[in-house]
Amino acid sequence: MNIGILGGTFDPVHVGHMAVADEAISRLGLDEVLFIPAGKPYLKADVRILPVEYRLKMVKLAIAGKPCFKLSTIEIERKGPTYTVDTIAELRRRFGAGDELFFIFGWDKLIEMSEWHQPGRLISLCRLVAVPRVGYPLPDLNSLEAAIPGLSQRVIMLDKPEIDISASMIRERVRQGLSISGLVPEAVERYIKEYGLYRD
Repeated sequence: MNIGILGGTFDPVHVGHMAVADEAISRLGLDEVLFIPAGKPYLKADVRILPVEYRLKMVKLAIAGKPCFKLSTIEIERKGPTYTVDTIAELRRRFGAGDELFFIFGWDKLIEMSEWHQPGRLISLCRLVAVPRVGYPLPDLNSLEAAIPGLSQRVIMLDKPEIDISASMIRERVRQGLSISGLVPEAVERYIKEYGLYRD
């Protein structure tokens, strides 16, 4: 099986996440995409994020009726800071030797990858799939290769979708009482309204 891995705080999950997952399945022939909400991301240790039960529910609502999209709680179950390489290593152990893992993330994150925890080990465990982020240039693979030898052979650069939506923008719109229709799946929009999320 070819398995896509899409991690994030999903605070909230939005239509950009869904479009990226759809594009990865279409372009790469993936059998499924795992949505993996972060537990305690080490790069966001000082950032306030919504309690995990709300973020989990929003992902469940977003992927309902899409059999190729699955929810994994692997990072939430792990105690302490969450490192991507540990998650991928655990998934590598759970899946068969013939299964290929594709870690999906934005160009902005690829640019920062040399700062990640054990990036060399990460690229040995999975293929990387980098998707555009509006406002970020195409990453320079030569400089990234110099910092992380072997990376250029393990990364697939996608040219779409170009996502101009962010969770922080959605949270701010809710705080201001503005519509988020079309920015999040309808079921997620209803859930945010029902529980009064992001209104503080």
